[in-house]
Amino acid sequence: MPHALLQLCRSLYRPWPMALLAALAGAFLLAFLGLGLALSQAQEAQREDLENRGERLLLRLEQILGQLRQGLAGLELQPLRHCDPALVENLRQVSFEHRFIHEASFAADGQLCSSRPRHAPAEPARPADFHSRGLDYWLTTTHVADEDPAPLMVAQASFRVSSFRGHLLDALDPSDGLGVYLIPRGSTQALPILAATPPLTLLPGAADSAALQLLDGQPFYALPGGNPDYRLALLAPRAQLLERIREYWERLLPASLLLALLGGGATFWLVRRRLSLHGALQGALRRQELQVHYQPIFHLASRRCIGAEALMRWQRPDGSLTSPELFIPLAESTGQIRAITDFLLREVLEQLGDLLRNHPELYISINLSACDVSAPRIGPLTERLLARHAVRPEQIAFEVTERGLIDLQAASRNLAELRARGHRVLIDDFGTGYSSLAYLQTLPVDCLKIDKAFVDALGADAASSGVAPHIVRMARALRLKVIAEGIEHEDQARLLDSEGADYGQGWLFAGPLSAHAFRALIGGALPGAPAESFPPRRRQPAPGGSGTTGAAPAPRPRSEAPARAPGDWHPAPGRR
Repeated sequence: MPHALLQLCRSLYRPWPMALLAALAGAFLLAFLGLGLALSQAQEAQREDLENRGERLLLRLEQILGQLRQGLAGLELQPLRHCDPALVENLRQVSFEHRFIHEASFAADGQLCSSRPRHAPAEPARPADFHSRGLDYWLTTTHVADEDPAPLMVAQASFRVSSFRGHLLDALDPSDGLGVYLIPRGSTQALPILAATPPLTLLPGAADSAALQLLDGQPFYALPGGNPDYRLALLAPRAQLLERIREYWERLLPASLLLALLGGGATFWLVRRRLSLHGALQGALRRQELQVHYQPIFHLASRRCIGAEALMRWQRPDGSLTSPELFIPLAESTGQIRAITDFLLREVLEQLGDLLRNHPELYISINLSACDVSAPRIGPLTERLLARHAVRPEQIAFEVTERGLIDLQAASRNLAELRARGHRVLIDDFGTGYSSLAYLQTLPVDCLKIDKAFVDALGADAASSGVAPHIVRMARALRLKVIAEGIEHEDQARLLDSEGADYGQGWLFAGPLSAHAFRALIGGALPGAPAESFPPRRRQPAPGGSGTTGAAPAPRPRSEAPARAPGDWHPAPGRR
């Protein structure tokens, strides 16, 4: 990152600028999302409105066309085919018996007669709008209301019957500018019934859609179902939808602004807390407020403690504890993790250096972060400290998490250097990151630590219940040791031991201990079940360990880690 850009980011990383940026970004994003939600809600409300109104109109249209078809069927049954008084009387009778038939007429061989002899019978001025089941249909194309017969006409052979526009208007309020269309089955044309527009051309498949569509910005909705020969469709004015969108958006806007303000306030609090935590952590390093605890690691077969994992704790001057889940990620992002790792190494050797000299079978493991393994600095530092305290390199092991292996090539190179100095390397929380056989075979690894989540699943009816045994078998095939973290029940320890896991740590054996308590553990009776309660394994027990922060009083930071037992873990010949 260029220096000027870095300086800009640092200058902006203050509570008020970050809160303002968060509030503005939140307001813009929420307003945009609110507009989209308002559009969706408005379209749904528009669809429901058009559907309700269309259903009433469709019912009336079905009644009108049904009577027109009945009238034609009756006329076709009578034998008269000449314009004589008897035929005219039959035409009048059909018009009288059906409420929605305004006029019935006959036209053939130059003869023309109607049920209304004083008026010229309605003659279609164009070909039929559509044909269906031997009938020809003509639809009205104007909104103008008058007493003349509306050209809503149905014809069969020489007979025609027509309806009056007012019968349709009874089921529709024409004042809102709603257009009514009829879509013949299989057609992409929406033919106007009550609309002062030419036919609408629809996209293929649009006529069969049951969703609200926009035609040049106007809401268009075709009612599902209906007559097998056609579908009724409605076209609403654009202003109607825009008004609905505005109403919904005005309802959502205050809530969006409130959420943006809350987001800005939360950002202000988090940034201020982070900055204050950053400064407090610097002071804690100077005042040596950080404390080291030790999570013992036990050999599963013999129940012998073979080492511990070093855990970092931060106790404030007021006695409160700050969780490693808070200050370790902060230290990693600000670069303070290097100082914490160095402090941890020095404290471990200051507190337990003589214990490690007197018990060469013990080891302590130290967690390394991504920046610790990306540069070759830990090896020389550890070498100087080990020389000062006369501790063997095998008694300090290093743990890395899969998620911390950002630069795999650099990590592999630097971890190989640590192994060359005599240290052993463990993969912590195995199975929760980018675990794969490919990188296991390229990294200099001595041991895998099974994550507590997979240990908890043992014996449970869960998809992950078989992960821990699978990891054990895979590690054995690669000739790696296995430590199971978070063991809390005897059944878990027995099952892991039977599957071939080497070591375990957890509350079943011991929780995180102070240096004094860990010394007492090594010098006195070991907690947990007696060794004779476990059937001895046939393979030769090897010193080693496994552990987890598990249900520890405070979560384990990624900068804390255990070591391995000297003389027990040896790299497979020819593997690396």
